[in-house]
Amino acid sequence: MAAEIIRKKLSDSPGARWTALIIVSVTMMFAYFFTDVMSPLEPLLTTARDKGGLGWTSDEYGFFSGSYGFFNVFLLLLFFGGIILDKFGIRFTGLMSTVLMVGGALIKWWAVSNTFDGSVTLPLGIGTYQTQVILASLGFATFGVGSEIAGITVSKVIAKWFTGHELALAMGLQVALARIGTAGALAASLPIAQALGGVPKSIGLGAALLCIGLVSFIVYCVMDRKEDMTSSAISQESEEGFRFKDLSLLFTNKGFWLITLLCLMFYAGVFPFLKFATKIMVYKYGVDAELAGLIPAMLPFGTIFLTPLFGGIYDKHGKGATLMIIGSVLLTIVHTIFALPAESWILAVAVMILLGIAFGLVPSAMWPSVPKIIPMKLLGSAYAMIFYIQNIGLSLVPIIIGKVNQSNTGIDGTINYTPAMCIFAAFGIVSIILSLMLKHENAKKSYGLEEPNIK
Repeated sequence: MAAEIIRKKLSDSPGARWTALIIVSVTMMFAYFFTDVMSPLEPLLTTARDKGGLGWTSDEYGFFSGSYGFFNVFLLLLFFGGIILDKFGIRFTGLMSTVLMVGGALIKWWAVSNTFDGSVTLPLGIGTYQTQVILASLGFATFGVGSEIAGITVSKVIAKWFTGHELALAMGLQVALARIGTAGALAASLPIAQALGGVPKSIGLGAALLCIGLVSFIVYCVMDRKEDMTSSAISQESEEGFRFKDLSLLFTNKGFWLITLLCLMFYAGVFPFLKFATKIMVYKYGVDAELAGLIPAMLPFGTIFLTPLFGGIYDKHGKGATLMIIGSVLLTIVHTIFALPAESWILAVAVMILLGIAFGLVPSAMWPSVPKIIPMKLLGSAYAMIFYIQNIGLSLVPIIIGKVNQSNTGIDGTINYTPAMCIFAAFGIVSIILSLMLKHENAKKSYGLEEPNIK
């Protein structure tokens, strides 16, 4: 009996593993809140200082918004963060990333709370921006490094605690809580700023929530240490077993590259589309401008419910590769319909619901499938590489679509969206091919993608 107790891991207790999930999900929920806390504040940011705003230009706001990913993309810090995660473990990397988030948030809050003289001219013709904008962007870029590394750390946390249990449901619930953080920022940031006296108040609230998230992760570290102690007697790969030469196992894994490219193509067909969707609703489907944003808003809110639902199906019944195929087919159908000349707003709503189902299906099956393909000691590097390639696509696709729309704009200002929607449909077709190849590779390598997660 004593030996059995020793060999029972803390994560085998449902109460313990769900508590761990809630703790780290709260940290990420506050991170997502802070990521979007400035989005509703653009009207205040671009209002003149003598009228209560910060006096930023639209160009400065665009530069600030893009600064989130500067260090991750151009300095490869997200990729190195994955290596740090695999080399030094969850606790070290998680604390490092949450401290970076808090530090970046405080720099951003300090920047928007004070007035600075002068401006800074950036090299390579990037532009000249107010000192306040540069400092706020520095803080946001620092926060972005912490937020993205925290994201891959939490993914590895969930894989560690839920492998053999409700892995897909746990990842789905974490995504749902993250979406609640985003929704909270979009809904509350502007009213708070207006009620309490300006932009710094909303930023300060976000920074305070991140401090709570840091404390939450410290509590998780105590649980993680106990989990390692209770599992020490069980034959299991250690996080500290990572060696740099092991990265070759990652880069030569066909299944990993298939799921990475699937992530790139599928998300390229969703998030960049949402950047243009509101305008499409207005100019193609005749939806009132004040209501048009509600139709694409259905998508992120729908994932709050659909991602955990489909994740639970994957846990109990398997068929992960099949779910990815179905979701990719739906994505293709959606954009094909949007490319057609039909102009009914009812059709637009129906198709957006279909896109929401697709967006619930693929992520709920894709993210929990990565631990089946990649060993635990390389999981941080794997998620980091997937996120990095995904972020490159999410940065480039909107630029491409914007140029396509510009070239298809008539003299009267109307836009022919068919070419752009055909590009999005092509992303869906490639997603279908990749998911079929992944299912074939699963049959050859026996990854277990079609098997239930609960053992």
